[in-house]
Amino acid sequence: MNVLPDHIMKKVQDHPCYSEDAHHYFARMHVAVAPACNIQCNYCNRKYDCANESRPGVVSELLTPVQAVKKTLAVAANIPQMSVLGVAGPGDPLANPERTFDTFRMLSEQAPDIKLCVSTNGLSLPDCVDELAKHNIDHVTITINCVDPEVGEKIYPWIFWQNRRIKGREAAEILIERQQKGLEMLIERGILVKVNSVMIPGVNDQHLAEVSRVVKSKGAFLHNVMPLISEPEHGTFYGLTGQRGPTQDELNDLQDACSGDMNMMRHCRQCRADAVGLLGEDRGDEFTLDKIENMEIDYAAAMVVRAELRADVIAELESKRAAKAAKQNVVSLVSLSSAPALRPVKMAVATSGGGVINQHFGHAKEFLVYEASAQGVRFLSHRKADQYCAGDTSCGDGESVLGMTIKALEGCEVVLCSKIGFEPWGMLETAGIQPNGEHAMEPIEDAIAAVYAEMQAAGKLLVQPAHQLKSA
Repeated sequence: MNVLPDHIMKKVQDHPCYSEDAHHYFARMHVAVAPACNIQCNYCNRKYDCANESRPGVVSELLTPVQAVKKTLAVAANIPQMSVLGVAGPGDPLANPERTFDTFRMLSEQAPDIKLCVSTNGLSLPDCVDELAKHNIDHVTITINCVDPEVGEKIYPWIFWQNRRIKGREAAEILIERQQKGLEMLIERGILVKVNSVMIPGVNDQHLAEVSRVVKSKGAFLHNVMPLISEPEHGTFYGLTGQRGPTQDELNDLQDACSGDMNMMRHCRQCRADAVGLLGEDRGDEFTLDKIENMEIDYAAAMVVRAELRADVIAELESKRAAKAAKQNVVSLVSLSSAPALRPVKMAVATSGGGVINQHFGHAKEFLVYEASAQGVRFLSHRKADQYCAGDTSCGDGESVLGMTIKALEGCEVVLCSKIGFEPWGMLETAGIQPNGEHAMEPIEDAIAAVYAEMQAAGKLLVQPAHQLKSA
């Protein structure tokens, strides 16, 4: 990800969805107050009460604005690093303007330290920009999958616009025009815009680089290209008709093609519409309405703790950012004279947050994947995995679970974690993945750089190893 300008960094430094650094430290929360949607997407199926399903549009409880505010205060009091409250569904927030803006109005009054943001398909956006600005919402995400109606009619079966259902190319033309108009209006008011795009192989994958170029030219500062989720059990049109999602290599290649001068978001988790906690975790079941009823919430006291934590973490992030910039200006990982002969290496990391390697291999439910090269360390993606160990000493389903985790790490040559057991160590080595527990509690990028330098000193970077797979 390119370095953000200072004026943007100040706005997003504690926003986990907008800042790659912040997502290690700050939590977010989505409240499901918006049930209705004004468009139909071939990749979407809004579901209720799907506690084990993690994807956009899924919720367990639909909330009223009053319930949403009560839940937000409870979460913020118990998770002091929660910095952002967003309305992202399960329908479209701006197709439910009264419910959405009632929620924002009450939270602005009762929890002014929480950053408010909204995610929308953009159809109703131009009609709501003034109201968004009135509530001091300075972050908006628009899902823009195309700027060409011919592509759009393959993605959107219909829109509901001006009290009528419109289909086909006309629907796509209206939606695209409204999205672009809304984007321009937000930028005019100084509101930051992130654009989400779903990568659909054979439909818009060759077109998204143009989408990135267009939205950047109009002022969007961040582009998040996400993979299509198309498992048939989700019941979407694409899932039921066999449309495949992209491979990790295809996604990474497209993200690289779109990057250029545009900042790319690579740490997105495609969260549920009622997600709670750090990215990559969901603590929503701790804050169901029945549990909140029994909580004593002193939000005034919690605000003091939250302010102290935010100041400390932001100071730490600024220090790390300055140190990283200084290091990049002085020296790369290895000498430039040898850089052309060295190949990049993908490494997986087990972390529970904080930007450090602090998780046991067997406890990880996801791994962060980085690429180390002579030019530096960059974050690529995250990989979901089944938790191999259920506790500190008991590990469950053995080889079946471990085998799926190793498959999820395909293409990686090293996995860094705080600890790892004898059995997974051996199976990882057999699969051509080197376990490494020597950098526990160290900053992720520093540890990866150290391992890469060790591999270079040992002469392991000059020849492509036989086990290296193309899959990312």
